[in-house]
Amino acid sequence: MTITIAKNSAQPLTVSRLGYGTMRLTGPEIWGEPANRPEALQILRTAVEQGVNFLDTADYYGEDVTNRLIREALYPYPADLVICTKVGATRRPDKSWVPFIRPENLRTSIENNLRTLRQEQIQLVHLRTMGHREVPFDESLGAMFDMQQEGLILHVGLSNVSRTELETGLQMGPIATVENMYGYGQRTTLKLPYGENRGGEEVLDLCEQHSIPLIPYFSLLNSLPKADTKMAEMARKHNATEAQLNLAWLLHKSPWLLPIPGTSSLAHLRENLASVNIRLSPEDMAYLG
Repeated sequence: MTITIAKNSAQPLTVSRLGYGTMRLTGPEIWGEPANRPEALQILRTAVEQGVNFLDTADYYGEDVTNRLIREALYPYPADLVICTKVGATRRPDKSWVPFIRPENLRTSIENNLRTLRQEQIQLVHLRTMGHREVPFDESLGAMFDMQQEGLILHVGLSNVSRTELETGLQMGPIATVENMYGYGQRTTLKLPYGENRGGEEVLDLCEQHSIPLIPYFSLLNSLPKADTKMAEMARKHNATEAQLNLAWLLHKSPWLLPIPGTSSLAHLRENLASVNIRLSPEDMAYLG
């Protein structure tokens, strides 16, 4: 079960349809070193050994903790491994999240990712919007395309974007992927005290129309706490956990979805990976809605 990123480009990337998001490998509040460093390294190695070849990271996870873990666990990297990072944000010493979206900021982040990951080019970079910005969206995205022309970035994606921003991006240049919040229990934009998480439901049809993989984040975080009798019933039917059913639902919802469930537990990683073996019938999907 694979998906192709930048399908119509000269350098498409084909990856397995269940990736791994590294954010949970950090300490509390996505800050600092993992509580169990050996297990964190083993999670990365096991994921790749089990066929995962798409990793999602960012230099503001930690700070820079997940990039260093990836390098320690996997360098030199397998030829088919795609490491996707994000730019557009940074962290303050008080652990707050702030925009880092000016063209010079974006270049600093790209150079930092390249240095830490020991790469000459990042295969896929998402420009993440924070809901409020110091510069216009098109100015930030223009800087991303400039760095793509320089060869620092192979493919440009967008994260946490509205439909209007995605439409603007498509007019400016090739958008390889979109990473928005999406899961069975939360499909549309969610407003939180620290900002908006833009929903995948609002852009999925546009992604499908343009053959753009949609990478769901927080797919389990927002879905599992919500009691859902249909999901629980389906999990029992398939002799699976509700987490596995949530991931299976994503894999069946659209062939253009690329889930990246994250975890700091090796046992949960193995559980998540097993979700690719669950086959939901059209009747199952219609029942779940």
